[in-house]
This record gives sequence, C-alpha cells and structure tokens, in this order.
Amino acid sequence: LSPDTTAANQKPVLTFTAHEGPVFSLLSTDCVLLSAGNGEVSSWSWTELTKKNVKPLWTKRPNYKSGLEIPEINSMVINPRDNSLAIGAGDNNIHILDLEHGAFKATLQGHTDYVHCVCMREREAELLSGGEDGAVRMWDSRTGQCVHCIEVYKYESCARPRYGKWISCLTTDSDWMLCGGGPSLSLWHLRSLSPTSVFPLRGCQRQAAFHQDMILAVGEGAFVSHCLLGGEVKAQIPCTPPSLNTMQLNTKSSEHRVLTVGGGSSNIDVFTNLSYRAFSLSF
Repeated sequence: LSPDTTAANQKPVLTFTAHEGPVFSLLSTDCVLLSAGNGEVSSWSWTELTKKNVKPLWTKRPNYKSGLEIPEINSMVINPRDNSLAIGAGDNNIHILDLEHGAFKATLQGHTDYVHCVCMREREAELLSGGEDGAVRMWDSRTGQCVHCIEVYKYESCARPRYGKWISCLTTDSDWMLCGGGPSLSLWHLRSLSPTSVFPLRGCQRQAAFHQDMILAVGEGAFVSHCLLGGEVKAQIPCTPPSLNTMQLNTKSSEHRVLTVGGGSSNIDVFTNLSYRAFSLSF
C-alpha cells in the first residue's frame, strides 16, 4: 500500500490449490482462512499457509440429501454467539456447522431454489439469507426457525421482471437491511419489514455494504456506486474489470483501511481512498 510500491511487489506471495473445482466463497478470521467450493468447506491456518504442500486443518461436507449433484457453496458467515458457521448452498438449504466440535448441527429449510447469500444480524441473533427464489428469509439462529420471509420482487417499487427475482446480495446493519439482484437494490427497515429507499442503479447488483453514512454497491458496470441512505446515487467510481462480483472493505485496521473489488477480469482493484482507484493487482 506504500507509495513506493513497485509492480514486482504487487504479485501473490503464495498460491495454493484449495479445491478441485472453483472457489465460490472465502471467509477469514484472525487464525484461519475458510474456503468453500463444490460441496465442501476447508479451514486453513494462516501461520501454516506459507509452508510447502500445506494441508487444510479440516474439510467438511454438509449432509446433502441427494448424492447425484454436488451443490456449490455460495456464501458463509460466522455466528459469534455460538461459534458456528452458516453455509448457504446450492441444495436450497443453509447448513450450520459447530466450529468448536466440527460437526453439522442443523439444516435450515425453506428456500425453494439455491441460496446465494447469508449474513448475521448479531444484536437480534438472526441469520438472513437470500436465494434464487427471490426470498429473503430471517431465521432465529437459536431455534433454527424462519421468523419472516420477504419476497422482494412482489414489491412494485423494487420489482424488475426483465432481470428476474433472484437475490444476489444481502447485508444488514442493526435494524436495516440492503438487498438486491434481479430486483433493484433497496434499503429496508427490518422492524416494519418495508422498503424505505430504492436505488436507481442500472443492471444487477452483486454486493453491497454499509459504510459510515453511505452505501457502497458493485455489480454490472465497471464502477463502485456510492449511494446516500435516502436513495440518491452520489458517485460512481471507475474500476478496471468490466463488471464486478465482489467487494471487501477492511474496517478493522485504521492504518490500512482499504477497499478491494474484483469481477470479470484477472484484476483486483485496490482503493486506499474511496474516491479513486489506487492501483490494481493482477494474477
């Protein structure tokens, strides 16, 4: 991140094969990296990763009902209340892995198509999930019961039938939720279960995040959108990839607070200031 960094410094320090097929989801803690591919999740020690021929600490596979097709794992989130991992999978279910004991302890059923995204509403001990079926489901993480189901595409202000009903991005901040995909990116008040703002972004949004008094969103189009909570698009910052699938904002470090985005190219764009792209990492 230094201004003196050269192109030679902006290369991977380590490359390893985590799964036989694609890696669909990554999640990091202070100690381990969790990776998910077709049907399985692996845990890797950060301190061991630099060694040759590194092996995962463990690899787990949920108890899928059908063995004919291996479902992809699209999204993961840790529930800090009980140290569990929620896994959104292609078998339409959410599988809960007890990280302390290394065993799957629950399967949350209700979606009628594959699950794209999961996130935690920690204060309320609720897990939120979004799927190809167009539903956002809210689950009581203590009982595993679905407490609310919002079919976003049925709300006229959000519906975009030409894009479909699927939900591809979902995040929450206390009493507020952002969701989008086929329907327009929209901000919801979770106590009233109603949309308060709908953002006039073209194309489908793949990921969104709350940041201070703004909303950041990426999807179709070579830019990061900066939106105001009231629904206005404040700015669209140009990026290298022609479309974007993923966005990560490092909020834990005050010294290296960076935004990274990636998508339809071999570049990952790095923003040390949200107003412009600092440089790109290429692979």
